[in-house]
Amino acid sequence: MSILLQKANLTIRPFVASDATSFAAAARESMATVGRWLPWCHEQFSEEDALGWFAHCEQARAAGSAYSFGIFSTENSELIGGIGLNEIIRYNRSSANLGYWIRESRQRQGISTQAIQMMSQFGFQELGLLRIEIVVIDHNLASNAAARKAGAQFECWARNRLILNNVAHTAAVYSLIPETTE
Repeated sequence: MSILLQKANLTIRPFVASDATSFAAAARESMATVGRWLPWCHEQFSEEDALGWFAHCEQARAAGSAYSFGIFSTENSELIGGIGLNEIIRYNRSSANLGYWIRESRQRQGISTQAIQMMSQFGFQELGLLRIEIVVIDHNLASNAAARKAGAQFECWARNRLILNNVAHTAAVYSLIPETTE
């Protein structure tokens, strides 16, 4: 399966080694925003860290256990962020979790909303999923808004659903389902 998702302004594709410098710079740039929610995003994040992540992504993709990709500008190939489907439950093609991040300099431009829609279509059409969940810590207002804007339906508040810095947090659970199953 060749994986390349593209719209007029966004390309979603697997990371390659030449993306490591841009990935590390995006992570370091985004410590104040992305780093609040994703502890891997810190000031010492290096190209070697990025290459390690890329290798993990490739192995998980080959095993069919996760599909993590970069979000790039179609116009100039700028690395904008990352998105992926993980925690895939294959029994009855049932479900996966969708996670995303956008580098700080490109936030608040509607990119996450568009990328969520693109990635969910990949999950439904290419992987045959019947449900995609987006689980967001309750006080991550930007990610909660992006999930809603992408068309995800709020289902519940789940207590102690996510752990951040060794502390359990309540999280919003959103779902996306293919249009044909409603």
